[in-house]
Amino acid sequence: MSAVAETTEGPIEVIQVLFALHPGFGAQELCGPLEILSKALHKIHDPNTRAFECTFASGSPGVTSSSGLTIKADIDIKTAHEDLSEYDVLIIPGGDGVDDVLKKSAEPLELIKAFAQLQTSDPSKERTLMSIGTGSLLLAQTGILQGLAATTHPDYYTKMEIICKDAARRGDLEQTDVMEENYVVNNARFELGEKLEENPFVLSKRPDGRRKSIARKGSNAWKESVKRRESNARRATLKLGGLRLITSGGITSGLDASLYLVAAMVSHESAQEVARVMQYTWNKGVTVEGIDV
Repeated sequence: MSAVAETTEGPIEVIQVLFALHPGFGAQELCGPLEILSKALHKIHDPNTRAFECTFASGSPGVTSSSGLTIKADIDIKTAHEDLSEYDVLIIPGGDGVDDVLKKSAEPLELIKAFAQLQTSDPSKERTLMSIGTGSLLLAQTGILQGLAATTHPDYYTKMEIICKDAARRGDLEQTDVMEENYVVNNARFELGEKLEENPFVLSKRPDGRRKSIARKGSNAWKESVKRRESNARRATLKLGGLRLITSGGITSGLDASLYLVAAMVSHESAQEVARVMQYTWNKGVTVEGIDV
């Protein structure tokens, strides 16, 4: 499945992204991140260096959003499970249909658990799980947020806390820190650099005076991270085998988290260029755990 973009300097592997869609997903929670990822380039002036390839998976050939947008699935959920190891990123949009997924214990709950377990069993590969809006409630329901920090749409903070507490009682009693943040990143990978004030991924203070998280943001470019001599044993000691886990708030927070993903896996310059083209101001979130590389 791994697509390859050809450049004058040789092939660049395209990052494989799987969107898991449920009936009643939020259209903008899909389309916003999709637009950002589709515009991201490894080399910002070379259209042949696209960074991401996106695939849609659902339980039916066509899946309809809460606003009536119908998306044709590229693969069904069964195939998504079978091919899960080929994907670098799994994205879970929220939307009005999240409640039905929770009530019925339906997909993509099992897909989320399988992706997290895949990283735990094989920490040698860098994988990312990202939720948009209330998609984080599905992550919480699976129990994978135990011992981590996360956020969701502001209207659902209380529900998120309840789901996380229930998951803790079912599991090993580790709690989840539900944070009032734009987006929250666990298990990031980044270089701090010698001058922190010049690092675009480091927030030295919060402008609004609210509680401060460990304020590191961002990571290396994808092409650098795949060459990095990172200890698999060290990554395996992290929660979920070092799975990069990103949760975001509302719709625009999903845009911000997607720009973070571009910066983390491609380059900060690429993320800035996407934001410029979209005439969008990128608002940063926070990182609560990471690996210094």
